[in-house]
Amino acid sequence: MTQAKEGDTVKVHYKGILSNGDVFDDSHGRAPLEFTLGEGQIIPGFDNAVKGLTPGDTCTEKIPCDEAYGEIRDDLVASVERSNLPDEIDPEVGQRLQMQQQNGQRLNVVITEVDEESITVDANHPLSGEDLTFEIELIDIVS
Repeated sequence: MTQAKEGDTVKVHYKGILSNGDVFDDSHGRAPLEFTLGEGQIIPGFDNAVKGLTPGDTCTEKIPCDEAYGEIRDDLVASVERSNLPDEIDPEVGQRLQMQQQNGQRLNVVITEVDEESITVDANHPLSGEDLTFEIELIDIVS
């Protein structure tokens, strides 16, 4: 059988597990994830785990945070004066917002602190700083 290699488009089912054992994502019960190996469409550790598998193969891969969503970066945490928020936003911890950077690029953030004068927002990926385990099954090599 053909092994998955860089440049192949593959379909996989997976279960993502945090280091404490909690499942954070599971593709079973929906369409398999389809992506092209080596194109940076998914986290590097997951991409590497699929290379060399043949359809029907399964593996369990422990992926350190630097091969997943990276370390938590302090430069992605910022304080924003409440006066800079649109009037219709009533900020609450855990609320997700989309902010526009000075270069026009949009950035997804979550509010982590709220006080009378300002809010603190965090643009780190929710899984930053986490070592992850994936149970992966290669369903098909499409091309």
